[in-house]
Amino acid sequence: MLIGFDYGRRRIGAARGDTLTRRAAALAPLDRGPREPDWPAIGRLLEQWRPALIVIGLPYNVDGSEGALADEVRAFAHGLTERFALPVEFVDERYSSLDAQERLAQARAAGTRRRRVRKTDIDAEAAVVILERWLDAFAIR
Repeated sequence: MLIGFDYGRRRIGAARGDTLTRRAAALAPLDRGPREPDWPAIGRLLEQWRPALIVIGLPYNVDGSEGALADEVRAFAHGLTERFALPVEFVDERYSSLDAQERLAQARAAGTRRRRVRKTDIDAEAAVVILERWLDAFAIR
């Protein structure tokens, strides 16, 4: 079992996945506190799913340089490692929110999704995109 996170200043998108199916599924996004992530909520999520690995999207700019949130994402990863003693790996999250928004719009157009797409849905689906990118690139084939 793996957990993927899409770190943001307001919310942290979350997804679960596994290397057997190489697929991921969205989980409810976590609210981010005013100063730091909601560590107790993250702890409950990790206790529920018991992942062997956490994958976090690392923001990059179009030119390949690290994005403005990269330092915050690395601090978040460090906090996860310190608090929960789980390994953390990064994956390029460029365009993950756009990919997520497109997936959700297609699902709505196809009729497999009925309600409007909200920002929280995009955050959760972006975590799915991030985790599936890791699975496609690094999971045992």
